[in-house]
Amino acid sequence: MAGPRRAWLALGFSTEEAAGQEEPGPGPRRLEPGPGGIRRLWPAWTYVVVETGAGLEVRSAGQRWPLRGWEEALPSETHLVLRGARSAAAWTRAALREELREPPVWSAELPPGAPGPLPLLPGGFATPRPPFFSALPAGLRARHLALGNEHVLLLAAGGELLAWGSSRHGQLGHGTLESELQPRLVEALAGVPMQAVAAGGWHSASVSEGGDLYMWGWNESGQLALPSKALAEERAREEDMDAGDTAPAPCQEQPAAKPAAFIAIQAFPALLDLPQDLEVSRVSCGSRHTAVITRGGELYTWGWGKYGQLGHEDDSSSDQPRRVQFLVTEGLRAEEVVCGPWTTYVCVLEP
Repeated sequence: MAGPRRAWLALGFSTEEAAGQEEPGPGPRRLEPGPGGIRRLWPAWTYVVVETGAGLEVRSAGQRWPLRGWEEALPSETHLVLRGARSAAAWTRAALREELREPPVWSAELPPGAPGPLPLLPGGFATPRPPFFSALPAGLRARHLALGNEHVLLLAAGGELLAWGSSRHGQLGHGTLESELQPRLVEALAGVPMQAVAAGGWHSASVSEGGDLYMWGWNESGQLALPSKALAEERAREEDMDAGDTAPAPCQEQPAAKPAAFIAIQAFPALLDLPQDLEVSRVSCGSRHTAVITRGGELYTWGWGKYGQLGHEDDSSSDQPRRVQFLVTEGLRAEEVVCGPWTTYVCVLEP
């Protein structure tokens, strides 16, 4: 009897259709697997790099370009960094259509058995925009590294979390809005070993070895699953529109509303309570949204939802974790999740 099959679904803005074409609906779309199925993927805004059994390929606007001889990708809208067995290199976005026939704008030779995955490189890490390589302090053993728009998170070998870069939205978790030029331990999480970390545009998330989820940074669209003033005002406007011109009778006394404790910036890591005290196994962050997979294989999302990237088959934003009901209805178990800027990709096991 055949076992479960893996498939990748895309929620939200379609990088395969890309800007300028008719936008698809917000519902989940199945990615064409290619030879041997999709093993990994790395999204940018208007394109995505996928790894199939035939190697890496770029998908954008209904077209595909092979990337022969490379094993990993680190994309942005301006450049693409690729890593192979013995070298890493960067090309401009425009060079993708020429299948990288022009010389790279940056390259580096790698010793045998170089650490991975990207962005990690021997002695430092890569970035998908100039200067393309930054050194790490000697002796710092990194297990994983995540890049935000203006900040960096590093998961050390012992489960410690370090953060540096801009903190104007509190995304470093140090309790201040001051930038850090060098890796600095997130002291609020000291003594709590972490097993996963993710960086969004201007927010951050980490998962402890016990399955607890911590979040911090910018909450403008509810991406921290904390009360958002912008979303509360949006809901109030929608309720007013639904109510029409109906008004309470003049003699009817209305109770005084309690002021809401809205959070725009969370500068310290906040422990997030998921429904039913669910434990988290994976987390990923988009520009302004967040997605997690629970240890039971369920997908929860929240934050900015304008393009349907939350997977709830609408374009509503949310400052509360919501289970993606489509997967439950279809009997699909979530295994991996990767957020693009306006998209959520989820790998599921089909019965």
